[in-house]
Amino acid sequence: MGKQLIYSVYFIMPILLLWGAKPQGKGQWNDSLSLSQTKAFQGFLTVAIMLHHIGQKTCASWLFPKSRIIPGLEFFVPIGYILVSFFLFFNGYGAYKSFHTKKNYLNGFVKKRILPVVLSLYSTTLIFFIARLLIGEKMDMPGALLYLSSIKLCNPNTWYVIVLPFFYLAFYLAFRFIKKDGLAVAATTAFVVAYILVGTSIDHNDYLIRGEWWWNCVHMFPVGILFAKYEDKIIPHLKKYYWVYAILAVAALYPLYLYSVHAQDFFSYYGENFGAPDKVLRRRMTLLSQVFVTMDFVFASLLLGMKVKIGNRFLKFMGTITLEFYLIHGLFVELCDHTFDGGVKSPFPIKNVFLYVLVVFALGVPSAILLKKLHGLILGIGKKEKQPVELKKAS
Repeated sequence: MGKQLIYSVYFIMPILLLWGAKPQGKGQWNDSLSLSQTKAFQGFLTVAIMLHHIGQKTCASWLFPKSRIIPGLEFFVPIGYILVSFFLFFNGYGAYKSFHTKKNYLNGFVKKRILPVVLSLYSTTLIFFIARLLIGEKMDMPGALLYLSSIKLCNPNTWYVIVLPFFYLAFYLAFRFIKKDGLAVAATTAFVVAYILVGTSIDHNDYLIRGEWWWNCVHMFPVGILFAKYEDKIIPHLKKYYWVYAILAVAALYPLYLYSVHAQDFFSYYGENFGAPDKVLRRRMTLLSQVFVTMDFVFASLLLGMKVKIGNRFLKFMGTITLEFYLIHGLFVELCDHTFDGGVKSPFPIKNVFLYVLVVFALGVPSAILLKKLHGLILGIGKKEKQPVELKKAS
């Protein structure tokens, strides 16, 4: 009976999302692009990402020996990149909207946008490094330096905060030095595309850009910028043909996902494993299928948000610690797994998956709060800082 409790997450998650939700009546619209709505949805997605990471440790098909597999979270195992695509979309969307609505937005951009992400990377890297030493992982000086520099990921979930600062930097340089808005957008997009082309040409490895999860949803960053640029034309059009787009977007999501699974099986990201001469082409063809599903997921989410306003205390709270929870919950995922990031034996393995989830969440939330406070102290973000305001429409 205890093993079956994990399936309750499929009832709990919709309740967490929809508790307190308010459907909009005919002719009424919710701003699904508002800061409060996007933060609430990101808070929900952060919990889903936690389930994704725990699913990878408990029921992923690649686990060995097979006796380790405990069913329950299979749904979450393959969809991590889809969940993260929403964050990248709004990273790009938010940067562009803020540039056009906040006076002198680029002044202090590195401190406000890039430094907090870099700090999050290295603070959690240090925490994971200490944890690795405490549980008995052996490493020489070169190995320690690789970990501490994040050339080899000490915290296995930090690819996002390694890549994002470079995207922000490309945005900053483009909009600082290119006066024409369209050219600045094109330059930022070109940088992300170049990164993807480089990423798809690199074989799987133990260091930077080590696999497809480093680049299979990053296209959503420039997509967010483009959406923000043309939002004033896009939103009225969507409202005019709302039900057509909403039905098509939702109906297409599962078929597009199945197509992406088929593409991964047919083309494969792992052509180097079987000596495929066209391994780079195979990766790019597989990536294309995932471009479709990530774009449709974000599109469907925005459309549904136009008619349903989500929000409750839980989502509002989780929306304030998304980055910190994303980065720190993995520590407890590893400590309660079979092995710590594939290395030494984990000190507190939990076989009951539902209990595993509860422990990771219960320890992850206060840790994220403390981490956020620590970052605030280091960056000089005090209590007098004003609360973020809703982003206005770009002119």
